[in-house]
Amino acid sequence: MTSDEGANQSPRNGIQVIGRAAAILRALRDDPEGLSLGQISTRVGLARSTVQRIVSALQEERLVTTIGNAGIRLGPEIASLAAAAKFDAVPLCRPYLTHIVDKTGETADLSVLRDGVMVFLDQVPGTHRLRAVSSVGERFPLTTTANGRATLALFPDDEARQMAEAEWSASSEKPDWDGLRRILAEIRKTGFASDRDEHTEGISAVGIAMRSHLDEIYAVSIPVPSHRFDLVRALVTKEILRSAREIRRHLGALGAN
Repeated sequence: MTSDEGANQSPRNGIQVIGRAAAILRALRDDPEGLSLGQISTRVGLARSTVQRIVSALQEERLVTTIGNAGIRLGPEIASLAAAAKFDAVPLCRPYLTHIVDKTGETADLSVLRDGVMVFLDQVPGTHRLRAVSSVGERFPLTTTANGRATLALFPDDEARQMAEAEWSASSEKPDWDGLRRILAEIRKTGFASDRDEHTEGISAVGIAMRSHLDEIYAVSIPVPSHRFDLVRALVTKEILRSAREIRRHLGALGAN
């Protein structure tokens, strides 16, 4: 059922129009191929004439655009606004990476989930002469790394399995969903992930992952030369979990703004 009731009534009308425009934009977001005016009207429960007026106003602001003869989809200004809304996690997380290094002497890394891999964004090198170092921009797999496993554990098993199988199909890694599922269950229980020489021989790591207020997934990891991993594991786990609590608190505060 559609409704155009109260379209010309005052002070609430401005707020009402914003809500209706937002509903139209969300409908177009959910169907990137585009919708007709009639389809939008059905999706958002508004009269076609109301939809047409709002779409015309959105089109003037380049928030929607027409395709073909009757199709409507999100416009170029949406991408510009979305880019402006993104925040840089590096300066937010850098103090926590530094704190980890100060407390443990081990390297601390920040990575983000991008296109099915973990991409390194920042690193604070450890103070030991023998330390693990990776390059910013380097890409790491999900199934054999601490940061990747912590990320997979944030997803339901069916989604995590799809991501893992996509990775396995493109690599020589032997698929083992049952084993990985058990690992993910343990991560969800303890709050952190680990790997022992599984991605890089001689390097072990612990890692945690979290969602930002923009639904991006970031991970903090501490890679350690394997010969001393058992000696420092309790300490690095304690510090990474402490940092995770603080980072999540800040991400939540950002989302509340």
